[in-house]
Amino acid sequence: MSARNRYFEDERIETVDPRTLRRLLGYLKPYKLQVSLALLLMSVARLADLLNPILIMLAIDKYIANGNIKGLLMVSITYFLLLAISNIAIKYRVLVTNKIGHNVIKNLRKEVFGHIQKLSFNFFDSLPAGKIITRVMNNVNTLQDLLQNGVINVVINIFTLFIIMIIMFRIHFRLTLIALSVSPILITIVFLLKNKIRLAWREVQKKGSNLNAYIHESITGIKVTQAFVREEKNSSIFKELVDLYKRTWMKAVMLSHSVFPSVLVVNSISGILVYYVGLKYLETGLVTVGTLIALGNYVWRFWQPIIELSNFYNQILIANSAAERVFQVLDTEPAIVDKADAIELPEVKGKVEFKNVTFSYEKDIKVLKKMTFTVEPGETIALVGATGAGKSTIINLLTRFYDIDSGEILIDGIDIRDVTIESLRKQVGVMMQDSFIFSGTVMDNIRYGKLDATDEEVIEAAKTIHADPFIRSMENGYETELNEGGSRLSTGQRQLISFARIILYNPKILILDEATSSIDTQTEILIQKATDVVLKGRTSFVIAHRLSTIRNADRIFVIDDGEIIEAGNHQELINKGGAYYHLYKAQYSKVV
Repeated sequence: MSARNRYFEDERIETVDPRTLRRLLGYLKPYKLQVSLALLLMSVARLADLLNPILIMLAIDKYIANGNIKGLLMVSITYFLLLAISNIAIKYRVLVTNKIGHNVIKNLRKEVFGHIQKLSFNFFDSLPAGKIITRVMNNVNTLQDLLQNGVINVVINIFTLFIIMIIMFRIHFRLTLIALSVSPILITIVFLLKNKIRLAWREVQKKGSNLNAYIHESITGIKVTQAFVREEKNSSIFKELVDLYKRTWMKAVMLSHSVFPSVLVVNSISGILVYYVGLKYLETGLVTVGTLIALGNYVWRFWQPIIELSNFYNQILIANSAAERVFQVLDTEPAIVDKADAIELPEVKGKVEFKNVTFSYEKDIKVLKKMTFTVEPGETIALVGATGAGKSTIINLLTRFYDIDSGEILIDGIDIRDVTIESLRKQVGVMMQDSFIFSGTVMDNIRYGKLDATDEEVIEAAKTIHADPFIRSMENGYETELNEGGSRLSTGQRQLISFARIILYNPKILILDEATSSIDTQTEILIQKATDVVLKGRTSFVIAHRLSTIRNADRIFVIDDGEIIEAGNHQELINKGGAYYHLYKAQYSKVV
């Protein structure tokens, strides 16, 4: 699939599961007391508000009609007192619900982020980083309003509806029936719109995710974009994605907001019917002026919670779509997990054995084919071969970034699947081909794998790799702030810092994945001196194109099509005149 099509294709999401909402509301359980308090405050506010039309009815029919100024004054004072109670209750309800909402979203986002940290590489292989960011940020934010106000509002609005109906029927039974006679119209409208609204907001989530993913990729690859003069083409693709998102958003908004005017129309029809019939009743003395005004007031108040419930329904549809995507991440199980009876890997000497190891990233496409070898403690093994031969795969399996299809990988005779992943990776250090620098100080980056290291230990690691001089030459030395990716550093400097990081980590088994492939000759000489010290007495696997590393290795494994076709030291393989000899001649003879 082309890069362009990848961001225009929608992710597949299963049909809405009713359990999604219940699961989402489960995040409110730790805040039962706060939710109960908010419900109580809101109930007080609504009850105080609902009593006011009755006071108006009393004022008109009993006190104004009879000229009772004292009674009218008492009703007025009560009216304003109820308003004050309602406003105070609403104020504190807002404070409580805001606190609930922010705490729930904080906890949910922490759970999602923490879960992502544990997921295996195949998850990140299949989902662009921009879409993952959307799940953690945008989709979680979308849930806030529902969790903060939605649940409380729906309970209060249902409560309000019942109270209003009771009051209306007590005031005038026939007029209330007339007012409610148009309800089937509204129910039909909502029923016809609900599925369209749900699908429309789901499309918005998909298009927004695609847009964020493309933005992330474009920013990450900006150097390549400018190098290949792709600015206009990328801007064109971005414009298409933005336009598509806009059209999808506008469609969803138009459908969602069509519910509100529908309620207003039905409310207007209801009010017209009540006043039309009520005026006729007024002429015959079947209803008083105060009763008619109060009933008209309650008619509007009756439809107000209906409007809010329709908005809540829209919230559910939007939140359901976002929740699906969040829970999709939370429900993704790590492919690499500890066994139930996994043990801690004891301190190892460093013997590594591959026994008939077979592995494939994709079904039926084997990357390693019954690979077998033994590496003794302290040996340095260089892995050479063409791109895609399986060199990096050996490293990925030894660190359990992926699990083998069949066979065994043993460290000191212990199957690595029988030990905890954490204890394994504490003793197997990897310096990746891409030396990633995190935002923070130089000191923070070197200390990344050993947070309890002292400043002196960090500096000693940098000195070992000969990174100390260039670090001290920076404006703030070890406290110099670096950008994400280390954009202000040269490739060699980034690799020196990464090398210092792995030295400080001090693993028993060391893996260098083409760690010196982009370093200039002078920097390589510095690193090679430190490498000789670091590799001494430590089991090491080195994937390298540098001649010096290969020549100094105890043994060289020549990998081809997932198999070791030759093994031996540099001179042995040269004398043999086989695959390594020809590879050496083709790639390395010019640097001798």
